[in-house]
Amino acid sequence: MYSKTRIMKSTKTYWDNEKARAFGETIKRLLENAEAVVVGAGAGLSASAGFTYSGKRFEENFPDFIKKYGFGDMYSAGFYPYETEEEYWAYWSRYIFLNRYQDAPKNLYQDLFALIKDKDYFVLTTNVDHCFQKAGFDKQRLFYTQGDYGLWQCSKPCHHKTYDNEAMVRKMVAEQENMRIPSSLLPRCPVCGAPMSMNLRSDSTFVEDEGWMAAAGRYQDFIRCHKGRKVLYLELGVGGNTPGIIKYPFWQMTAENPKAVYICINNGEAVCPGEIAGQAVCINGDIGEVLELL
Repeated sequence: MYSKTRIMKSTKTYWDNEKARAFGETIKRLLENAEAVVVGAGAGLSASAGFTYSGKRFEENFPDFIKKYGFGDMYSAGFYPYETEEEYWAYWSRYIFLNRYQDAPKNLYQDLFALIKDKDYFVLTTNVDHCFQKAGFDKQRLFYTQGDYGLWQCSKPCHHKTYDNEAMVRKMVAEQENMRIPSSLLPRCPVCGAPMSMNLRSDSTFVEDEGWMAAAGRYQDFIRCHKGRKVLYLELGVGGNTPGIIKYPFWQMTAENPKAVYICINNGEAVCPGEIAGQAVCINGDIGEVLELL
């Protein structure tokens, strides 16, 4: 439907010049004039906040798994077919603890909240690390479409309910030895006894529980109530893996509303279709650096 048109390019030194500050002023003015702000956030936002899945952060927290299996990054290691459930949950409990129950190294989410907290806002995100809520965003204004590292579900699933995992995850991390958790800690479905799994959208077994359905309804209500008004669609760090969740709908809603504005900030992937170029600001740069301008 759309032809991708790159609006602007930047280099590492881009943010040091007057043009960068001018774009910062433009974004501030657009935020001030907006009647509502819809934030669409992808993995690039958390990466900019320091939630990286490779390099030093991965190497410091998973040296034993790296030594045994030669893993190159945290994400791909999560898909490895471990021989035992004890080893699987030793890896995943560390993974969850690191990416869900520890704060991001940088205060980027707090900076974003300070920027929009006084606006009529809603957040749609594919991130599953809970950073928005920890930074102070109103839970009733958040829709985590792809799940939550902090939730388990039945792996079958035999019923559509999710379960908080913090207490069990912390216990798994504390009690694991030799890359295994005690068998007594293996999570089982309280209804059918099947193994529990992560509440992450990876296949048709993903559970959309009551909380998920309620958040989806609130998001749709927000969009409906602000139709035709001065809405700013702020897309942050959204890549091309699942464009149908945030990117394409934001483009479509901007195209249908002449009062709307689309802002995309993404390091190397800031694009928009030519049809909305006159309503768009696309910035290729680190999200944290851009927000500092504001």
